Amino acid sequence: MIFSKKLISWYLQNKRSMPWRETTDPYRIWLSEIILQQTRVAQGLPYYLAFTEQYPTVFDLADADEEQVLKLWQGLGYYSRARNLHTTAKYVANDLNGVFPTSYKDLLQLKGVGDYTASAIASICYDEVVPVVDGNVYRVLSRYFNISTPINSTEGIKEFKKMAIQVIDPEQPATYNQAIMEFGALQCKPQNPYCIVCPLNESCESLQKGTVTSLPVKLKKLKVKKRYFNYLIFSVNDRQTIIRQRTGKGIWQNLYEFPLIESDKDVDLEYITKHSIVKDIVGEVSYDISVYKEEFTVHKLSHQHLYTRFYIIRTDEIPKIDEGSKLVPIDEIKEYPVPILLGNFIDSFFKV
Repeated sequence: MIFSKKLISWYLQNKRSMPWRETTDPYRIWLSEIILQQTRVAQGLPYYLAFTEQYPTVFDLADADEEQVLKLWQGLGYYSRARNLHTTAKYVANDLNGVFPTSYKDLLQLKGVGDYTASAIASICYDEVVPVVDGNVYRVLSRYFNISTPINSTEGIKEFKKMAIQVIDPEQPATYNQAIMEFGALQCKPQNPYCIVCPLNESCESLQKGTVTSLPVKLKKLKVKKRYFNYLIFSVNDRQTIIRQRTGKGIWQNLYEFPLIESDKDVDLEYITKHSIVKDIVGEVSYDISVYKEEFTVHKLSHQHLYTRFYIIRTDEIPKIDEGSKLVPIDEIKEYPVPILLGNFIDSFFKV
């Protein structure tokens, strides 16, 4: 098909040099695809290089402690990807003797591997004719064929997958898949695509009909939830602080944080001082408490915005440490995996 041939021709002339494009090792392809989920290449590349340096094989990654993996992942967000990455590495290393599944169908059985990732690995590593469908692909196909079906609807997911199967180059599935993704990232961009110099401009239906800027269509997201996080930053003798590990299935599972008071609205210093969590920790210990900065630090996640303040509690006495908390030296705080929100605070406040 002329569509796929032109894409491949464009790709061979314009593709960026990436380390994962120099290999067909399924471990490295899998690693790159997991890192690049919901992550720009410029942001993901340093993480890929760090992971492949520290864990050059799936056995090395499988042998790592989860905390080490989460620490190396720190700043990429969507931490369930890192936990699934580690789980799958242990499964491949221990149950499959280090050999990744060799088909799209079997790759789907791996934890954290969905349709897109399985398609990428199967085509790039094993030349299986299965198309990738990600945000870039949705954009290219919706514009080229002028498809207005919402890409995040059940109908749209089926329609675009069917279309992707029809247009993939069966003789060069790996090159084609990488071509259409790269084309969407560099040429058919979300804003201000380069339609004038596009190799597909003569046959692009949305360009002919003037609908380029309105495609692809996406259903509105769920309402963003506001959460108010009030972190208690203990400074014991200016040498130690208190941290605890998040449990449960919510955000930042297994990452570390400071003692937290979550409220459903903005609160003041008096509210914090009288809160049971503060009273439980400080007990009869004398302390001084102050707000680090009056204004909120706003951290935006996909379906929630975190409005965060930090309260500095200074004391010369050891406060009460419950079973789920740790009293740690301030100069060791950076050894623990924390959300990037707290990583930034640690950098600015503790300066260790």
